[in-house]
Amino acid sequence: MDGILPLWKEKGMTSHDCVFKLRKILGMKRVGHTGTLDPNVEGVLPICLGQATKVAEYITDSGKEYIATVSIGSATETEDSDGEVIQRNDSPKTISREEILQALSKLTGEIIQIPPMYSAVKVNGKRLYEYARKGIEVERPERKVIIQDIELLDDLDIFEGQEILFTIRVKCGKGTYIRTLSVQIGEILGYPAHMAKLVRTSSGKFRQKDCLTLKEVEELKESSKLDTHIRPLEDALEEFVFEELDDELYDKIMNGQVLQSHPSLESNEKIVFTKRLKAVAVYRRHPEKEGLMKPEKMFPFNR
Repeated sequence: MDGILPLWKEKGMTSHDCVFKLRKILGMKRVGHTGTLDPNVEGVLPICLGQATKVAEYITDSGKEYIATVSIGSATETEDSDGEVIQRNDSPKTISREEILQALSKLTGEIIQIPPMYSAVKVNGKRLYEYARKGIEVERPERKVIIQDIELLDDLDIFEGQEILFTIRVKCGKGTYIRTLSVQIGEILGYPAHMAKLVRTSSGKFRQKDCLTLKEVEELKESSKLDTHIRPLEDALEEFVFEELDDELYDKIMNGQVLQSHPSLESNEKIVFTKRLKAVAVYRRHPEKEGLMKPEKMFPFNR
């Protein structure tokens, strides 16, 4: 079985848990997820099967959409609701809608984030959460991330209370930590903050409406109806230019040859070559040899 299974990851499970269970349900080993979702987060988690595991990185690097609840008034060690509170402000608060919108505006576009200590980012070969669990503080690398849009979903004009909660929809690029974004929103508003809840509503072109739960996957597999829900690996490549091959070029591409660059690569970094509309290879501009292109991914058995 080759293709992409849009899965709805339920709360309480790790992404690896989902892969483990799917291997048992599907009876296959080549199963991979497309980006870790924390156990307390539910949402869209595209799963790559068979040959499609080769395109997992393209989905991982694609845009995401989240709906998050921001809590103003306390900060936690994990930046979400699972961690211990490390800072609290219980004073009565009044924050206007305009103040929140201004904060969201300041965090739209290219911004700098420092990953949370409780995260999977590697420093000196170890995950940050490994240091955090031992109480070791290490310097964390700054990273640039892209926030395309943040929308305030609540319609109140004034938000009041010791704890203020509001919900936002975030469209962002790869590597964005919504936990950290929640903390940054609080910093602009002048209060400690954390992310109280998070749901991923899309990953690349895959949305909530496309997804199956693990239980639904199991039921469809037992009734031999799962194949109709498996998406072709081409769905993970839609951001690239597609070019149909003639027989002569097809043979060269299938041998993984370095070739003269294709005209489409003048304005695009990568190109997907197809035969009868099925992807057979992803080529990219050669990084060292000008005017040439080289294979990045090959799909010799994609039929």
